[in-house]
Amino acid sequence: MKKQICFLFTLLSAIMLSGCGGHAKTADGGAPSSADSGKPLIVAMELAYPPFETRDDAGEPSGVSVDLMKAFGEYCGREIKIENTAWDGLIPSLQTGSADIVISSMTITKEREELIDFSIPYANALLAILANADSDIASIDDLNQAGKILAVKSGSTGHMYAEKNLPDTQLLVMPDESACVTEVAQGRADGFIYDQLTIYRNWQNNPDTTKAIFIPFQDVEKWGIAVQKGNQDLLDQINAFLADFQEKGGYEELTEKYLAEEKKAFDELHFQWFFDRKE
Repeated sequence: MKKQICFLFTLLSAIMLSGCGGHAKTADGGAPSSADSGKPLIVAMELAYPPFETRDDAGEPSGVSVDLMKAFGEYCGREIKIENTAWDGLIPSLQTGSADIVISSMTITKEREELIDFSIPYANALLAILANADSDIASIDDLNQAGKILAVKSGSTGHMYAEKNLPDTQLLVMPDESACVTEVAQGRADGFIYDQLTIYRNWQNNPDTTKAIFIPFQDVEKWGIAVQKGNQDLLDQINAFLADFQEKGGYEELTEKYLAEEKKAFDELHFQWFFDRKE
């Protein structure tokens, strides 16, 4: 009788543990399957980069990435839950299993690919410079000089680019985009390096104190949707969705909804558009 009770207790414990798995890894150490009983997919993004990741007037998640993930949820029949996550917490959220997906205008880099898996690129971007209107900055070379101060967002590809290519520049590492823009507009920094769309928008918002320098001084950056390393099932679903979304004109709809003015400006400046996925 005692053996039967012990067996039942062990069986009950196993059932309880399996029912609380959440985002935990599988028994062999791999990531859980994307077909995991239809649970909501937790999507982490930093809601601080309009119009891609932001909030609407009611405080709800809004923007290009939000709409893209909602479309993915409809495509695969899963509920989507958006979690606002600080930039430096995005990759850890996948590693710990607290999020299933990260989409936050994140560039695919070799360093990040060692930690997480990326989808096929869904967008691309080039870096540009927002300079103080009264500065003598006219090119990237003008920044690479002793005494020049360059604002960078911590952990961004602009930050990585500056560390690698601008050894003579004093870097002012800031926690977010708005802080970098303020430093430039108020003359405490000579420039801010970030993607072209951000630079364009902040130049438009601060025309008297800033100027934009659109120089394609590096290869096109590719943005990807990230999942926990080894979660091939979910990655395959995302890749299939992105191909289907492009074929059905989804990117054109997002552009018209959120980026119509910028698309016109980019065309006039002969810049490659975010969703023009040239290889």
